[in-house]
Amino acid sequence: MELRAYTVLDSLQPQLVGFLQTVSSGFMPMEQQASVLLEIAPGIAINQLTDAALKATQCQPGLQIVERAYGMVELHHDDQGQVRAAGQAMLDRLGVREADRLKPRVVSSQIITGIDGHQSQLINRMRHGDMITAGQTLYILEVEPAAYAALAANEAEKASPVHLLEVVTFGAFGRLWMGGGEAEIASASEAAEAALAALPGRERPGRPART
Repeated sequence: MELRAYTVLDSLQPQLVGFLQTVSSGFMPMEQQASVLLEIAPGIAINQLTDAALKATQCQPGLQIVERAYGMVELHHDDQGQVRAAGQAMLDRLGVREADRLKPRVVSSQIITGIDGHQSQLINRMRHGDMITAGQTLYILEVEPAAYAALAANEAEKASPVHLLEVVTFGAFGRLWMGGGEAEIASASEAAEAALAALPGRERPGRPART
């Protein structure tokens, strides 16, 4: 089994919490709880790691995604110590260290100012979070591994009063859509990408540069 992504969110922000409550298949997280997200390959093995975390701690699982290639789990609790213990239990079951995770790689980062109303309509029909209106600025981020999109969303929301439209935290790539004023989006995108750049991990060679 390969550890692809591992990150602890120290304090879940309100919009990300609301989004997770919308898409959660398990127990819903609450604002300011701590959360751990872990992604592995192959996907089916994530069941073993969820089992290890739940037996070792009092954390609750919000998401467990099982795909052929990748598996992802999110767990949360009021006590950050419980969350870190859950993460360590999963790492121990894998037989790896936190440092063995892949370092986040920003695949694509786009800022589109003054979007047209027809485009905002398309985005609003696919989002699970807030809405974007004509004239606002749109930020789209694509990151690998996918689970790191949650870290980017949480740190962006800490930094700026933007609107969280959509977050995809599983699959080949993670994706984040945010809307708001041009200055707010600039601050949010800077915070999101700085958080990803600061997260240590192993490099995967031979990847193309971001677009």
